Amino acid sequence: MTSSTPSYTPGELFASTVPYYAAFRPRYAPEFYTLLAERFGLDGTQRTLDLGAGPGIIALELAPLVGEVIAVDPEKGMLEEGRRLAAEHGITNITWREGDSTTLPTLSIGPVLLTVMGAAYHWMDRDRVARDLDRIIEPGGAIVLASRGAPGDLEPAPWRQVVDEVRTRYLGPERRAGSGACSHPKERHQDVLARSPFSRVDTARWDHTLTRTVDEVLGWVFSLSYSSPAQLGGKKDAFEQDLRAALLAFAPSGRFDEVIHTEAVIATRP
Repeated sequence: MTSSTPSYTPGELFASTVPYYAAFRPRYAPEFYTLLAERFGLDGTQRTLDLGAGPGIIALELAPLVGEVIAVDPEKGMLEEGRRLAAEHGITNITWREGDSTTLPTLSIGPVLLTVMGAAYHWMDRDRVARDLDRIIEPGGAIVLASRGAPGDLEPAPWRQVVDEVRTRYLGPERRAGSGACSHPKERHQDVLARSPFSRVDTARWDHTLTRTVDEVLGWVFSLSYSSPAQLGGKKDAFEQDLRAALLAFAPSGRFDEVIHTEAVIATRP
């Protein structure tokens, strides 16, 4: 996978992860939203776009700060889950729309102050998306990426090796993404954005410790494109049983600590 040629079909990656994604993916640090509110003067009137929104992990947190969030995702199940969660929390200012980065020019989004993406930009043709966003982001606006950072930025928790070993036993050493391979692009997002219309790039980072139960670890594993229920197929139940046993052998307490990293990349026009 490169910056310009993503090797997947939008929507195929996460359909089977829907029941797990919203429940078990770690949230981004609260400081991320505080930074956006302070830097861009969010006062409940702005329009924002969440591109690759999934079930609204960012959109649901951002909505109370702005006038409208347009949440775009290619997977119908993710959008339905987002609508359900928004209704559950009484949030009414999110517009859920089916689409992806390749259909962005045809979606008639209209002007937005911010376009936020959470762990989605690496699936896209990053150069082209930045050019397309230049047409809809207002003066003074920004592209905002929220992620866990690039591979290697943070030492993984020791129990992650247990997950990798069991996953490799069932699915092989190559991480799969739909019908293709899952690999993070070698060029950092900051370097791609630095040659885009949004070439002024700032990065902020926050860390916090998250403690999971074994069930929460399993839910997180099933939320990943490369260990999704669809990837495992008929082996899912056996995989779950073996991974549970391996994790509890590693940590009989059933507690799994991990430092969760939030990285915010904010790209503005010079």
